[in-house]
Amino acid sequence: MEDNIVKEAHNEFKNKNFKAAEELYSLYIQSCENPSRKCDANELAVALNNRGQIKYLRVDFKEAIEDYTLAIKQKNEFEVPYYNRGLIHYRLGFFEEAEKDFRKVLELNPGFEDAKQSLQQTITDRQEKITRGY
Repeated sequence: MEDNIVKEAHNEFKNKNFKAAEELYSLYIQSCENPSRKCDANELAVALNNRGQIKYLRVDFKEAIEDYTLAIKQKNEFEVPYYNRGLIHYRLGFFEEAEKDFRKVLELNPGFEDAKQSLQQTITDRQEKITRGY
């Protein structure tokens, strides 16, 4: 049953039905908290990342960061939540945290072009902030 929930959540997410997708992802994630249930770490990491993405689109950055961090804890070699978390850190002006996340993405996937560009922009903006003295 839970596997159907996550598949349905992925379909809703793909179709941009974010409210329904978030509810389904939350149901799946909650079901994985049951000690008698063994969820696939990869599937759980994707569900957490995607739920974080929905929260990001809603500009609920704190909750999105929490989901991305939980996704990373499930599968620390999954570069996408590092990238997504880095984008939020960047947008909030937390350049050191953003840089760490983007560097981790590139350590895991050296060909991730958006992460390369984001890292360069983060370094540039951090230096500009230092130069201006704030």
